[in-house]
Amino acid sequence: MTSDRTADHGHPLRFGIAVPPAEPGAAVELALSAEQLGLDLVTVSDDPDALDAWTLLSWIAGATNDVGLAVDGLDLVRRPAAVAARAAASLDLLAGGRVELGLTPGGAEEAIEIVRALWASDPTPVTYSGTHQRLAGAQRGPAPAHDVPIWVGGGAPDLAGRVADGWSVTLPGLDPEARRAGLAAVDAAARAAGRDPREIRRIATLAGPVDADLLEALARDEGFGTFLLATGDPDALRAFAAVVPVVRARVAVGRSGAGVQVGSIRSAAVRARRRPGIDYDTIPAALVDAAVEPGDLRYAGVRSNYLRGGAPGLVLRPRTTAEVVDALGYARRHDVALGVRSGGHGVSGRSTNDGGIVIDLAALNGIEVLDPAARRVRIGPGARWGEVAQALYPHGWAITSGDYGGVGVGGLATAGGIGFLAREHGLTIDHIRAVEVVLADGSVVRADEHHHPDLFWGVRGAGSALGIVTSFEFEADEVGLLGFAQLTLDASDTAGLLQAYGEAVEAAPRDLTAFLILGPPRRGRPAAATVMAAVDSDDPDTVIDRLQPLAGIGPLLAQQVVLTPYPGIVSPPEPGLHQGRGEPATRSALVEHITPGFARAAEDFLHSGATYFLQFRSVGGAVADVAPDATAYAHRSANFSAVAFGANRRRLDAAWDEMADHFRGLYWSFETDRRPDRLLDAYPPATLRRLQEIKSRYDPENVFRDNVVVPAPRRVGSWRPDGSPPPGRAPSRRRPHPEPRSSPPRPCGGARPCRRGPGSSGRREAPPPLRHPAPARSRVRRRRARAWWASSGR
Repeated sequence: MTSDRTADHGHPLRFGIAVPPAEPGAAVELALSAEQLGLDLVTVSDDPDALDAWTLLSWIAGATNDVGLAVDGLDLVRRPAAVAARAAASLDLLAGGRVELGLTPGGAEEAIEIVRALWASDPTPVTYSGTHQRLAGAQRGPAPAHDVPIWVGGGAPDLAGRVADGWSVTLPGLDPEARRAGLAAVDAAARAAGRDPREIRRIATLAGPVDADLLEALARDEGFGTFLLATGDPDALRAFAAVVPVVRARVAVGRSGAGVQVGSIRSAAVRARRRPGIDYDTIPAALVDAAVEPGDLRYAGVRSNYLRGGAPGLVLRPRTTAEVVDALGYARRHDVALGVRSGGHGVSGRSTNDGGIVIDLAALNGIEVLDPAARRVRIGPGARWGEVAQALYPHGWAITSGDYGGVGVGGLATAGGIGFLAREHGLTIDHIRAVEVVLADGSVVRADEHHHPDLFWGVRGAGSALGIVTSFEFEADEVGLLGFAQLTLDASDTAGLLQAYGEAVEAAPRDLTAFLILGPPRRGRPAAATVMAAVDSDDPDTVIDRLQPLAGIGPLLAQQVVLTPYPGIVSPPEPGLHQGRGEPATRSALVEHITPGFARAAEDFLHSGATYFLQFRSVGGAVADVAPDATAYAHRSANFSAVAFGANRRRLDAAWDEMADHFRGLYWSFETDRRPDRLLDAYPPATLRRLQEIKSRYDPENVFRDNVVVPAPRRVGSWRPDGSPPPGRAPSRRRPHPEPRSSPPRPCGGARPCRRGPGSSGRREAPPPLRHPAPARSRVRRRRARAWWASSGR
């Protein structure tokens, strides 16, 4: 290497083909051959006299799987930059993040500014007035699937150095001295703009036969990292592909001897937004390409979860168990918050943070049938329950799983899983037969009844405190068509309706599971309640028989009953990113019975203004068949799970705590109060002691401390050995026994009369008969139901 030449910048080598814009079938065949030969990139020229480049590239994208795709020589003087931005982003989304963009020098600076503005995650419209491009309040989006690199052609090396991601030249069109001068100009312009020259990739398009010596020299002596062969000849393509491994090997040896660090470098703009306390330069090599930093275009899609806004300093997105091990080892070297995310739908928001590291398991989303006879399936934590329901339905199977298809498998299956099949089929955790877990020390173990049984016990109810589950083995249930109802009722007599709901559910056969949703009364409108109920039967008469008592708990205002498969209830989520912004406060409780006293307290709570959403999910039935000490989820005797949302943390806590005498525990997934007493509410003393002992063995350094906070015994501090609070700390206000079921019903009259219908004198009128369920054929109906479930905040 001589001093007058540009040094090797260490860019990973890429090889590809520049497909001539000729007959489309031939172009696709060349692209397929390039992919099969192991090449990295296929480009199509933007030629006004040939096939439209975007159309041809889209056809190639549909025929290929992994090879990169680029439009080269795109002239954004004669084309609107906004159209090109949307075309590139759309194709990138459809192709799974494979698109790059090559521009001609003319008008490129304006075009780059507009394209990046339209891709940015900013709600404000784009206004721009330039020589070639003008926008008057253009809406942004769509954002591409990844940070799409933008190249600039050979006539503008200084522009490439200042604002682009690459400089592209054609050989032998540019003589060696001019080429080297251009490379020097790229580096100088980059430094002047405060950029590292390694940010700008060098792309060379070659014509005619090429040999390994030429490519090695261009890579080692001049810093080129991407080589494209312009040819329509399949034989020439195969000859080029044969040279590629030789070049890779030679360059690797040369770089090793010269100490050249191989890899891509983030742009100066991205590096400027890095958070303190994170060593970005030591991210494991296997995770670098998928890692997302605050300055990355993809950051808006991974920073938040469904309900809560976040600002993590780094999001790692492993694709295999081995990469999860790497991600955890890297995170452990940092003294920052650590979040682990599956679907990102959690109420608590603990799968994101501010300035910390998030390990996002979305890519571990496989769904695989292991044993059809035993209905054994393996599911990754990043799969979402709607996808699982859809995959299992053709087999006639289902796994009880919450009430919204966008919820991730990992979060629900390590906490409990209270869904529309709970009373008939139990909790989600009751169907787990084995798990693969990455422990705090980086080891990977299988846990089941015979291997690490203590860990297997703890994972089912407190898994997020013990490790990262990278796969679950479930035993699915046979589930066919279900009856599903949405009933709207007058809730003017809130306490009476609540008590009647509790009685109806507890008296119902276990094939009925019902959720009751209440909101506070609004000015000028009567209070209303919505009952969402599933019946595990495809017989219309049975469905109506089960639902009729629920229709009678208050004046029925509206009804909808359908027969539907399980994916019609837990439907696959609509595409889109989590854009949570707020910080909702929630409280959770498990309740044995909805007694008259609790019903009155809940009515007062609803009218207090502390909550805008109150839900009661029925549990009991098959959930109670499991022994309380069989899993870390111990509150098996509860018949109801209650959750409230509020806008003010202090106000919600004060009002909720007033009802604590009626509670018998809580479901951790719905709880956001971080006071220590909540730990004992979630885990009774004996359960907590066992969890502490398991925690001390599997996570003695408390690595997994940012979700369920289970202190190891030596870290309990002032907590007593039996798990109770220390002297001076008020214990959770829990009565030793539930209120007797023989309590007389609340009489009508008084300051708050019963309102069970016009002219009511206290007798509950017979409800109007429910209509028989109809098949759920309406797409609009399903869409409305999905929107309602999503908006309810689960």
